[in-house]
Amino acid sequence: MRIVLQRVSEASVSIEGTINGAIQSGLLVLLGIEEADTAEDIDWLCNKILKMRIFNDENGVMNLSLQDIDGEILVISQFTLHASTKKGNRPGYIKAAKPEIAIPLYEEFNKKLENLLGKPIKTGIFGADMKVSLVNDGPVTILIDSKNRE
Repeated sequence: MRIVLQRVSEASVSIEGTINGAIQSGLLVLLGIEEADTAEDIDWLCNKILKMRIFNDENGVMNLSLQDIDGEILVISQFTLHASTKKGNRPGYIKAAKPEIAIPLYEEFNKKLENLLGKPIKTGIFGADMKVSLVNDGPVTILIDSKNRE
């Protein structure tokens, strides 16, 4: 699994002109799922997301986690995070999981994240044409790949 983690002061996702999910201070998580992903990837990533100290403390130092600030989460499925750009100019998505594999993992990821956070998270709709709006706070943008833990 790959994620782009963005610290935001606000973010929302719209589908066909209707807002499906919106948050204030917290994290926008763009989630890419590949064929080889498992529950172990979900556990590792969810814990990493919640414990990542990327929010400012009283001294303006990134020293607080999402849980420390009681922040919110918006998760958006993003198969293009597994784009291969090595050959030619048209990205290939051979590593991105097919919907029959990706949808259950996406749902499990969201459920696990919500349970660990202890409150509802917001999401887009898997496979939908989504319009994502955000105000990146910082800006702070971090790439994390569960297959690259060391």
